[in-house]
Amino acid sequence: MTEKQQVEREALETYHRFVAQRDRIDEGEAGWETLADFFTEDAVYLDPAWGRQEGRETIRNFFVASMAGLTGYGWSTPERWTMTEGHRLVSHWDQVLGEKPDGSQWIVPGLSILYYAGDGLFCYSHDYLNMTYIGETLKAMAWRPPAEFNMPPAKPDWHTHLPPAWRHLPDVFAADGSAV
Repeated sequence: MTEKQQVEREALETYHRFVAQRDRIDEGEAGWETLADFFTEDAVYLDPAWGRQEGRETIRNFFVASMAGLTGYGWSTPERWTMTEGHRLVSHWDQVLGEKPDGSQWIVPGLSILYYAGDGLFCYSHDYLNMTYIGETLKAMAWRPPAEFNMPPAKPDWHTHLPPAWRHLPDVFAADGSAV
């Protein structure tokens, strides 16, 4: 197995544990703060509404604040598929916003790009959702936020660069899968 294949295997195994934890959170068996444990201390997380969050503890606080009033109200995030390329991992998931009167679900698809840093940790995650579609769906649902819901910041930071210590990750493997 090449070094690249080993990194891809570890990244995928870590992401499967991440998704399993997210599923436990969606079921009310764990809190959002636990998801931050999958990130390095200097990690960056980009959310399509809240923008750039830097550092594990900031990410931890962001998860709790941003998901207040959503989890436990029919929102969940089932996984569709995942692929890896070196340290990069791309995930396609659904943002389920609740149930329609006919029993089907209100769904907006999403993507995440993550960078695996090793040791069971990610150093970067960038979520993509069509926020116009989210708004249209919420309007069609006649959704009203519960009291504990927190609005995202008015002017989030949209910088997308990797944390400084990890900017080398996209280019660490040669064509034969060995480290360069």
